[in-house]
Amino acid sequence: MKLLSGNSNRLLSQAIADHLDMPLTKAQVKRFADNEVFVVIEENVRGEDVFVIQSTSYPANDNLMELLICIDALVRASARRITAVMPYFGYARQDRKTGGRTPISAKLVANMITRAGADRVLTMDLHAGQIQGFFDIPTDNLVATPVLAQDIKENYQRGSLMIVSPDVGGVVRARSLAERLNVDLAIVDKRRPKAGESEVMNIIGDVSGRECILFDDIVDSGGTLVNAAKALMEAGATSVSAYISHGVLSGPAVQRVTDGPLKELVITDSIDRPHEVLNCPKIRTVPVAPLIGEAIRRIANEESVSKLFD
Repeated sequence: MKLLSGNSNRLLSQAIADHLDMPLTKAQVKRFADNEVFVVIEENVRGEDVFVIQSTSYPANDNLMELLICIDALVRASARRITAVMPYFGYARQDRKTGGRTPISAKLVANMITRAGADRVLTMDLHAGQIQGFFDIPTDNLVATPVLAQDIKENYQRGSLMIVSPDVGGVVRARSLAERLNVDLAIVDKRRPKAGESEVMNIIGDVSGRECILFDDIVDSGGTLVNAAKALMEAGATSVSAYISHGVLSGPAVQRVTDGPLKELVITDSIDRPHEVLNCPKIRTVPVAPLIGEAIRRIANEESVSKLFD
């Protein structure tokens, strides 16, 4: 097999390659003067099983086009099988119509990847599990829960620990972590007046005297997390931390985390981290290259991926 990396997260791609003890395929993924994407693969890939590693994070449209053009280049180079490895699947939050005359962009992106020539997709912690059904090709959705659970075990005493879902929609995800750690679960009931804003309404569960860990799949502007953390502290929690799979962290998010009541924010490296994230003392990163690398190895060897989470 061969590993091909786009430009969205070269550090993660290299870490996956190191885990698999193999080099990244030599290729140029660059821009023309007018910002058009140009790809040239500098190795023979005819008949190969190729994995294209590319998160469609910010700038989402540029990184998505890179992925599509890499796939097209591999199709025209006669690769035997092409797997789009997307640690973070952009547009996943647009998975349903939220009102009249609105798109379902996650389905559109899935169609584009399929039509470009991908034979299968490997991603991690989709915003909604049913997005797997948007693809007409095999799709594996890894979960970072075991990796994050292990980090919690190493850094927290479970006696007073409580896992908290920051909204009703994330209860299944949070319950999975709570059961894995054998601790209690609480839920923050919120409403969202408009995109990017949230308002805490109620807290379901007694968090008084508990160390709370908010658990979710995406942190974008940080407003939901900070509001939930404030509400939990006001309800008597001794401390509030957050474990999030994908650290989008756009706009004022890093400043909100720095100034807010969160003890720490733990994210994975599914998205490349800018300097302000790396330099924030409250933000810590857990690597997922071993998880993704093992999934790639299993797919290449036609082994079960689901057994990774047994």
